[in-house]
Amino acid sequence: MGMRTKLLLCGVVIATTIAYAVYLGASSSWQYYLQVDECLGQADLFRGKRLRLSGRVAAGSLKASPEHREANFVLEGNEHKLPVWYRGSIPDNLAEGRDVVVEGALAGDGHFQCETLITRCASKYAPKDASNAAEQAKESGTLE
Repeated sequence: MGMRTKLLLCGVVIATTIAYAVYLGASSSWQYYLQVDECLGQADLFRGKRLRLSGRVAAGSLKASPEHREANFVLEGNEHKLPVWYRGSIPDNLAEGRDVVVEGALAGDGHFQCETLITRCASKYAPKDASNAAEQAKESGTLE
């Protein structure tokens, strides 16, 4: 085997390894999130696998440690509820009734062991009242 062949083979192996590592890293971020009801409807399929779930923190369920490094709450969907255990830095705007996305795994005993907790603000994305927005634009001179 000549020097050129060895270099070419080495380059192919390195390029393949890098491409595979990039794929593994990116594939977890491509995963969309499931709703609580979807997950619990097929719990056996998802148990022990890394998941992203979306739901709402149930009223009366949020319990945070005094140092804000742990939280337990119930994530609710339309029909199902799922206890969530989270250990890490708690977002300032985590509250009951707030929509959240949690990332982690469904444990064997039925709770969700959360590693990443993201709060969502639905009002931020809600459309403004069209007549009110048009009136404000007229007043500011941006709409004629």
